[in-house]
Amino acid sequence: QVQLVESGGGLVQPGGSLMLSCAASGRICNIDAMSWYRQAPGKQRELVALIPSTSIPHYPDSVKSRFTISRDKNTVYLQMNSLKPEDAAVYYCNVLEAEKGYWGQGTQVTVSS
Repeated sequence: QVQLVESGGGLVQPGGSLMLSCAASGRICNIDAMSWYRQAPGKQRELVALIPSTSIPHYPDSVKSRFTISRDKNTVYLQMNSLKPEDAAVYYCNVLEAEKGYWGQGTQVTVSS
């Protein structure tokens, strides 16, 4: 079993920056990929950044050049710059370990002046 603990959400003004962190612990043998998703009220959960263990990061066009995903061992980070009101959502990290996916509890990001 893998446990994920997220941190770093909060309130930021448009144009500001935030960094989210997600630390994985527990029975970790081989992490295949780490990623971040977000879900705004009334919308489906969507992928915002993915970092496979053996490939380059992937971003959807909506966040490309503004968001950066990185990984240090079993912790994944999401640096978010130039935040827009439409980036406001609950952000979830996801870890794919031994072909099984695990979710964090979510952290709220609010973008408002």
